[in-house]
Amino acid sequence: MNPTTPIKHLAGAGLWLDGWYLLANQLRSPNFGKRPASTDIDLIVLHSISLPPGQYGGPQVQQLFVNLLDWRAHPYFQRIEGITVSSHFYIRRSGELWQFVSCDDRAWHAGVSSYRGRSNCNDDSIGIELEGLEGDVFEDAQYTSLASLCTAIMQRFPITHIAGHEHIAPGRKLDPGPGFDWLRLQNKLGLEPGYFPVRQT
Repeated sequence: MNPTTPIKHLAGAGLWLDGWYLLANQLRSPNFGKRPASTDIDLIVLHSISLPPGQYGGPQVQQLFVNLLDWRAHPYFQRIEGITVSSHFYIRRSGELWQFVSCDDRAWHAGVSSYRGRSNCNDDSIGIELEGLEGDVFEDAQYTSLASLCTAIMQRFPITHIAGHEHIAPGRKLDPGPGFDWLRLQNKLGLEPGYFPVRQT
């Protein structure tokens, strides 16, 4: 062990294998790449997603992340036909957790983005998608699962910021939106306000 490595970043090592969180369902996406050398993975980015928008419970989000979505199955899908995206994690309305990309690798969730003076947030972030819609509220089970996941991530990686897609791509993205309770997440994690994009009161 490197004596300069904070112990808290190794405490959750037993929950991880090669960047895969062992308490998540695994469905491996081909949509990922290597992170730049010497990258500090210090940002968690929260998103919301549902396919079709506002419809919950189906397999379409998982299918999208592994390039198996039937573009003809719904008129909305034709608007996004051919995109290749992924996220590290996806939390369903029930709290069920899925992982698609190793956290050691770069998932394709942020797009054109900038935060805390750095661009290309995919390089140094972990993306978490919540099954939901911008402006809609999220379920208790999702907050519970999210808090548990963020705790495990923070035990494994030197996270210093948690932000929404709306904060890293303002004007382009709106998720997770006003229905997401940032203060609730802050309280569950027991973190100082400085971890978050706006001061929570």
